[in-house]
Amino acid sequence: MDGQLTFLGTGTSMGVPTLGCACAVCTSADPHDRRLRPSALVRWRDADGGPERVVVIDTGPDFREQALRAGVTRVDAVLYTHGHADHILGMDDLRPLSYIAFHEGGPIPLYATEETAKVLNHVYDYTFSPEATYSHRAKVQLEPLGERTNVHGVEFVRIPVLHGDMEISGFRFGNTAYLTDVSAIPESSFALLTGLEHLVLSALRHKPHPSHATLEQALAWALRIGARHTWLTHIAHELGHEETNRTLPQSVRLAYDGLTIPVCVGL
Repeated sequence: MDGQLTFLGTGTSMGVPTLGCACAVCTSADPHDRRLRPSALVRWRDADGGPERVVVIDTGPDFREQALRAGVTRVDAVLYTHGHADHILGMDDLRPLSYIAFHEGGPIPLYATEETAKVLNHVYDYTFSPEATYSHRAKVQLEPLGERTNVHGVEFVRIPVLHGDMEISGFRFGNTAYLTDVSAIPESSFALLTGLEHLVLSALRHKPHPSHATLEQALAWALRIGARHTWLTHIAHELGHEETNRTLPQSVRLAYDGLTIPVCVGL
């Protein structure tokens, strides 16, 4: 089944340009060097000709702007990689879309691990608390993220990866895998990443970081996984788009905000 993957944001938790910075990338005139917080959009149309289906991976602080730019008018589900601010703080922007979904059939499911659900419950107490009285809260519902999550016939396989000392979630759907905020990939997860057409992988910068992969680490993983195309995301302001792409193998490229690629989401 054919679909599309859109990179809503390819930056780090501080975004690019980074506040207070006057480096070459932060002051670049190249629009590819402007990176909002990390998020992605998966779209496909039901095989029977039904409505377009839309799954969001992470709702960061820039989600409203990203959704407007991508023309998002509905969301069928959200998958969360983990509970850090740059991945969850746009959840409330789902409100108008959730009212549409609710009238069509029910609240938007938010799939999250137990740890991530705890964070969402705490941050959005006015949405999820049984005692909440805010009448205009988002019509959303937390759902457990298992090893496999089926959304309207498309299976999203959870890929455990490490973000520093914390295990977080990557996702495989069809011939594509999305792994952000990665500092290490457990050996067992490599077995879930065989036969990929597209691999999305975070690559922060050249300098080592305790909870993010360097560009060099990401390239080594990309070589091992062997996807036909590897797209790098979660990119800091130390990496300029054109300058960095000139140093990469032809099968590897920096992604950029708004980039849309065709993917096969399932059989």
